[in-house]
Amino acid sequence: MERYDAVVVGAGPNGLTAATTLADAGRSVLVIERADEIGGGARTMELTVPGVRHDMCSTAHPMAVLSPYLRTLPLADHGLSWAQPDVPVAHALAPGSAAFLPRDLEEAVEQLGPDGSAYRSVMGPLVRDWAKLEDSVLGPIPRIPRHPIALARFGLHALMPATVAARRFDSEATRALFAGCAAHAFLPLSRPLSASFGWFLMATAHLANWPVARGGSGTLTTALAAYARSRGVVFETGREVTSLAELPPRVLTLLDVTPNQFARLAADDLGPSYLKRATGFVRAPGVFKVDAATEGPIPWLNPNLRRAGTVHLDGTIEAVNRAETASFRGLHPDRPFILVVQATNFDPTRAPEGMGTVWAYAHVPNGSPRDLTEHILDRIEEHAPGFRNSVRAVHATSPAGLEDHNPNYLGGDISGGAHTFRQLVFRPFPQRDPYATPLPGVFLCSSSTPPGAGTHGMCGHLAARSALAWTAN
Repeated sequence: MERYDAVVVGAGPNGLTAATTLADAGRSVLVIERADEIGGGARTMELTVPGVRHDMCSTAHPMAVLSPYLRTLPLADHGLSWAQPDVPVAHALAPGSAAFLPRDLEEAVEQLGPDGSAYRSVMGPLVRDWAKLEDSVLGPIPRIPRHPIALARFGLHALMPATVAARRFDSEATRALFAGCAAHAFLPLSRPLSASFGWFLMATAHLANWPVARGGSGTLTTALAAYARSRGVVFETGREVTSLAELPPRVLTLLDVTPNQFARLAADDLGPSYLKRATGFVRAPGVFKVDAATEGPIPWLNPNLRRAGTVHLDGTIEAVNRAETASFRGLHPDRPFILVVQATNFDPTRAPEGMGTVWAYAHVPNGSPRDLTEHILDRIEEHAPGFRNSVRAVHATSPAGLEDHNPNYLGGDISGGAHTFRQLVFRPFPQRDPYATPLPGVFLCSSSTPPGAGTHGMCGHLAARSALAWTAN
């Protein structure tokens, strides 16, 4: 077999950025992907009606825009462009009422009324200091931070449970808006560090506007793969790796897989202590996903919701916390937290004229067998009477279906592992190099490593840098 300097297993965004980082350092790289096409969680497919393009998993990409690594690459030269919503995110309350987070910080402060000054007191420094914080937020927690004051200021707010952090707001609407962003943690909002997701995602709304990739998320990974090929990276698709022994000769191995999968790939070579940690890596709750092709946009009772790229459903912070707590504990909430993205409102290239796409998923217990298709459609209908009549076709994906589509999504876990305190602060395990494994030259580069979930490519980039540093020693 041909020898490579490095072999990367998995062609999701992190596998791709690992490959490009290695190739730019002059290494020969082979990427092996189980699926017939590259992209992992950032693929776009015709799931419902011919000509209507749906994002199979990730769809709104503020972290791709903000990624310190991705923004250095000439991805626009390879076809990537962004479609910007009028409003990054909204949270539906009762039917007809909603809270909105505009991109402009001062507009948000004004719109939040009595809560505006409290919001500015946290968000103002976070947005202002983003350049000082991004390496710490989008990477491993530094032992010696370059900007300790800025990081400490953010940490004071981030360490709190979201339910505690929300007390600075008087309005039920503002607290619900914050809760919806914090719920991206897939944690009970009463857990420490859950507030960090709320503040971080609200900051990304002001910094990047939660855009979608024009034409679908697949254009992001297609652009990454095109750049990788221009740097000499070789791709082999349609090949499943079941053991590290199957790989060709190489110096470095980078695995875009979870610790649980790594334990299966290298079970014969790992000691019992590491195997126990890897197989015990805690999964996050899963998601049940619905994609719909519609005649026109969602007919929201509150017409301003049409201006939002992402809409959270629904209710008060107490309702969101109940739902997140239940799914985290393995129970099915009566009203699970739901995210809706209406990409065609801002990117009409995804569907024929007059048609729209609806991307929606509900947080559910990991591995949930329940079919929530009708529940999700009904919940949207509550806030948009007539919506169901506009639906031309629906495609549903269960947690098991998501895992079949992408084996990293164990039980529908799209986060790469639960954001418990230990797994968030010491992701994936407490060790000096979070990307290294006990096997020489073998590194993890998935979202199970810092900085975790999100289409930012930083896990792959930082793992590749760690691997390059290992070869230099």
